[in-house]
Amino acid sequence: MLKWTDLTQDWDAMYTRAKRRFPNLRDQDKRRLSRDRKGFEVYLAERHHLTVNEAHEELEDFLFTEGLNREFSSALGK
Repeated sequence: MLKWTDLTQDWDAMYTRAKRRFPNLRDQDKRRLSRDRKGFEVYLAERHHLTVNEAHEELEDFLFTEGLNREFSSALGK
């Protein structure tokens, strides 16, 4: 599973992928969202009409899925 720090290392690419999963993210908020995970979860909850706990779970699922995608891509590259 990816960690938040993994996600923010290539924030531009990962934000694009996150926006596909969470379409209500606003581009003008992109820079400030990378600063802290809890803030991102609160923002995600507000923009997608979720509780903060639901947003946390959605982000966990996104990180897990992206981690699998990264592992799969890495395995194909070998």
